[in-house]
Parts: sequence; C-alpha cells; structure tokens
Amino acid sequence: MPKTFLTGLIGAPIAHSAAPAMHEQAAQDLGVRCHYQLIEVAGADRDKLRTLLDGVRHLGFAGVNVTYPYKEAVVGLLDELSGDAAAMGAVNTVVVRDNRLIGYNTDTSGFARAAAGLVAASPRGSIALIGAGGVGKAIAFALATLGVAELRIFDTDRAKAENLAGLLPTRGRTVVADNVQAAAEGAVGLVNATPVGMLPSRESPVPETLLHGGLWVADAVYYPLWTPLLIAARAAGARVMTGRELAIHQAADAFELFTGLKPSTAVMGQAFDRVTSEARQAAPFRPPPNTPRPRRAR
Repeated sequence: MPKTFLTGLIGAPIAHSAAPAMHEQAAQDLGVRCHYQLIEVAGADRDKLRTLLDGVRHLGFAGVNVTYPYKEAVVGLLDELSGDAAAMGAVNTVVVRDNRLIGYNTDTSGFARAAAGLVAASPRGSIALIGAGGVGKAIAFALATLGVAELRIFDTDRAKAENLAGLLPTRGRTVVADNVQAAAEGAVGLVNATPVGMLPSRESPVPETLLHGGLWVADAVYYPLWTPLLIAARAAGARVMTGRELAIHQAADAFELFTGLKPSTAVMGQAFDRVTSEARQAAPFRPPPNTPRPRRAR
C-alpha cells in the first residue's frame, strides 16, 4: 500500500473548502501522507472537464472529489459508476483504479449518517427538500434510505425536481412542489440543498414565516457554518443541523475510497472545526448567543 496519496477537489468556488485540512489530517493520524489539491475552475465545459479528468487519470491521483457545479456534468465522462451514483446521475467522488475513473456519491452515505438521528426523533411526516441539483439528488436518495413517509421536492427549475422524483426508489411518497411554501407547510423537516446562503450570498431559500418549533432544518452549506436559514430556524425554535456533519461524513467515506483506510471522523471533525472557526471570523452571520456548539462526530 502506498504511503503517500495525491487527491483533490474540482469545483468553483472552493477556496473556502475544509476538505484539504480534513483529508490531510486524517492521513497524518493514520501514519500516511496525503496532499489534497484544490482545482478551482469556473465555467468549465465538457471538453475542459474531460481534460481535467484525464489529468487526474494520468498524473498519479488516487482520486478527486467533485463539487458544485460539476457533480452531474462529470457523470458521462467516467469509465464506471457505482450503483447509487448511476441511479441518481450525480457524482462527488472519482476514484482512479487501474487507470479507470470510477464515480461514487458519498454525499448520500454522508447525509444518511448525519440526519439519521433527526429523522428518527421526529414524527413520521413530510420532509421538504429545496434544490434538486447534484447535492439535492444525493440528499433525496439518503432520505429515501432513511424511510421518510413523504418527500416534497422544490426547485426553481421544475424539470429538475420532476426528474429527481422519477429517479427515487418508491419507498415513500414523492411530491413535486410548486413553490417553497407548498413544500414546507406541514412538514416535519426541511433541507436546503441549494447554494443560497453560501457566502457571498446573504439570502435564505426559505421565508422566516415558514419556520417554527415543530420543524427540524438542515443546510448542506457550511460556508458560513451558520447560514441565514439556520439562524432564522434556530430563532423560531426549530432543531437545526449545520453542514458540518454532512461535510465530515462524506469526506470520511471519500477518504476510505481513495486510500482503502478508514479515517477517524473525530480527527476530521477537529480539522473541519479549525478551518471553519477561522472562516467564521469574517462571516457576516453569527449564531445567537444561546446556540450550542455543534456536537462532534464520533
């Protein structure tokens, strides 16, 4: 087994990413080395993405993560897809194996682990999913595996929401909502799977009037950790989950795919906290004074 691994992240914007710190710290904890390279490329078309992936294939990478806006765009450029990645048509992890590029989606496994407690502790009811892009697809599949009774999907591009609804396994009812209000009213949980709220955005994808104490709210965004949506949800008495848990668990699953080694999520969490605490210094939104610190991953 190699002692040094070259990995990275393709997407834009990604300068704020905690991934390098998480992967490199996890490797150090295991007695190996990892260099995690940020590959920020905005506006890449299919040809440019193919060139980037050919570089990953030939330059000694163990693999790369893929983030917004390329999770769906890379699917047709890979040699093989895992079952869940093929089913949803979105990839966040590309592993190089025998000179072949194999696509996986650890956002699904990561969110399932992160949200399992929230789902189990809430009444059986509808979950509102805002956003049906790459991460939205992964979260929808994760919620399906958790056995939610009904998933209401809203996207400003209705065709995306309808496409996702048609891809999901039929374990519960799936509804395409006409607007955010229709998705959220009467729901027991709500997930933001859009980039709204990620800096420099200072907006929320959900009006404050739809937030209340009988709801749990999760956000896939972690820059800033406390988004406008989560701050408003916390103020309304809702239980909240920041993007921290998803970020850590999807990274841990990706690290294992890259290296064959099982990392400590506690160690990755410490690295994540170090990076995001520095980012919070400049973030325009801060949690209310009585907001508890997010619990550490185990």
